[in-house]
Amino acid sequence: MTYNAAHELIIRAKHLRTGHINKLILSLGIVALAVLAVKLFLIERKTEPDQAPGTILKNRSQFSAIPDFQAIGDVGMKKQAFFDFLRPAIRHHNAVISDERKFLEQSRTHLANQQPLSEAEDYRILQLASKYQYSMRTATLESLDELLTRVDTIPEDLVLIQAANETGWGSSRFAREGMNFFGQWCFKKGCGLVPQSRSEGLSHEVAVFKSVEDSVGSYMRNLNSNAAYSLLRAIRADLRAQNQPVSAEKLVYGLMNYSERQEAYVEELLDMLRHNNQFLVENHEQRPAV
Repeated sequence: MTYNAAHELIIRAKHLRTGHINKLILSLGIVALAVLAVKLFLIERKTEPDQAPGTILKNRSQFSAIPDFQAIGDVGMKKQAFFDFLRPAIRHHNAVISDERKFLEQSRTHLANQQPLSEAEDYRILQLASKYQYSMRTATLESLDELLTRVDTIPEDLVLIQAANETGWGSSRFAREGMNFFGQWCFKKGCGLVPQSRSEGLSHEVAVFKSVEDSVGSYMRNLNSNAAYSLLRAIRADLRAQNQPVSAEKLVYGLMNYSERQEAYVEELLDMLRHNNQFLVENHEQRPAV
């Protein structure tokens, strides 16, 4: 075989091989597109708003879910379902706060015993001061005492009742679309949901959260840091100093500034606490105070 003939065979072989590869790539591409189309079809079917009563409503923008409490016909069952839905998040954040408080109390003991704080202790104390919006340059007995009035738990039944009041037992637009259970505002345009009844000239929006955990966490930080709720923190600190249980019935008076209705709002929460006691206690059994 001559050199030219051999060279021509090699070129033909390359062309054949390239053709087979191109066909294979094209086939794989078609299969991949078909699989993708099926997946998109199934996803769209799952998110269609023709769900039966009692199913989970999807918050597509936040990838979160909230039960359809409005679809629960029995009032008692609806209340119990609403409280049971919120309890895990409340207990999670109270556990976090309890851990933070225990750390601060240990650091205070170190200072009281004239033991120097480690760099790690100093760093975490300053982090907590920033989290709870307390200005602190250095840790002293006085500054730690002040920080401890902020780093403290919120009674579970107070959180539950306020969430029920603010959302109409989970049926409000802000709860369903924004996972906002406490009516918290934000003030940057586009930061949340615009209230339909917002007065002319006002620019606030209702904050949107990614999850119920984020909503509860933000609410607790608000009560523990905002100047508007200094009375709540003072009542709680006084109860702690007297070794008295920190109850919702006593702390509720510190929520006077949570609503423009003030005294009427507090009375309404107290009335809700009295009339929903059987649902506030999980499994209808008494629990020790936090």
